[in-house]
Amino acid sequence: MKSSIHEQETIAVKPFKHLILASVAAAACAAMGTASAQTPGYPGKPIRFVVGFSAGNSIDSVARIIAQHITSKTGQAVVVDNKTGANGMLAAAEVARAQPDGYTILISNSSTITVNPSLYKKMSYDVKRDFAPVSLVVSVPFILTVNPQNDPVGTAPNLKAMLDLAKARPGAYSYGSAGVGNLTQLSYELLNGMAGVKMTHVAYRGTAPAQVAVLAKEVDSTFDNPSSVPKIKAGQLRALAVTSAQRWHELPDVPTIAEAGYPGFDISFWVGALAPAQTPPAIVKTLSDLIATAAQDPEVKAKLAQQGNIRMLAPQQFETQIDSETRQYADIIRKANIALSE
Repeated sequence: MKSSIHEQETIAVKPFKHLILASVAAAACAAMGTASAQTPGYPGKPIRFVVGFSAGNSIDSVARIIAQHITSKTGQAVVVDNKTGANGMLAAAEVARAQPDGYTILISNSSTITVNPSLYKKMSYDVKRDFAPVSLVVSVPFILTVNPQNDPVGTAPNLKAMLDLAKARPGAYSYGSAGVGNLTQLSYELLNGMAGVKMTHVAYRGTAPAQVAVLAKEVDSTFDNPSSVPKIKAGQLRALAVTSAQRWHELPDVPTIAEAGYPGFDISFWVGALAPAQTPPAIVKTLSDLIATAAQDPEVKAKLAQQGNIRMLAPQQFETQIDSETRQYADIIRKANIALSE
């Protein structure tokens, strides 16, 4: 309180000096790009969310939930523009070239941002150079599933027992993925390396065909997405573990892979927002703060929770996660010698 009174006295006695110092400080902050205050007047016109996937996709669903929330908070329309193709890379390339004014925002996923740079030799964007991370929104674990009717893998009491079977017979057991280089394959390759096993990889065109393959006993296991929960609860599939650091709220009795004996295992599929590089930090912060308020609205929060674990990360935290995951997936891809045919 004493320092506060002293400050007030200084301002009263020397107002012009105070104004000059404040102006100099503000100019310095602007020059350094460290402005922390939110930008007055933003948003002053409609914002466009560019989504690299089709309407109805989980990424599109998150984009529309956040778009509606921002519209309700600001009165400005947020338009969702689905620009599909090339595993989200067409949308990313468009936003990378957009004006850095906060009105064209990419809503994307971990595959497009942290996996593709290590899979594709030629890309029309560079994540580090071309984007300013705004906010992570939700993250979703994968679920390691087996067919309980498929002995011996499906009847193994736990994950370690299943991997012990695979260790005893290298290459004899198989896993299905949603495609070469997909996070479901990277998750299994990481697990194989940590457990010292070799399972045969069979790539499918999506998680749904991989799930069907497990049910048909074409493959022994897969990393499925939460759409498998009804079949797990019905007993058609067994869940041995989830890939995230925390248990999945839909399957509270299923351990994480780390809990199952492989400490440090942590992979999730996330959805987040990124702006073009050079977008003013104050605008990035304003947009990040607007997105974060979605977690404080009970109705919006409930909708987001249906899409995954709500995990709002501020810009710097989100950037740190992107950097860390990019290194992790590059290492997995290199060690497993994963390459795309095109």
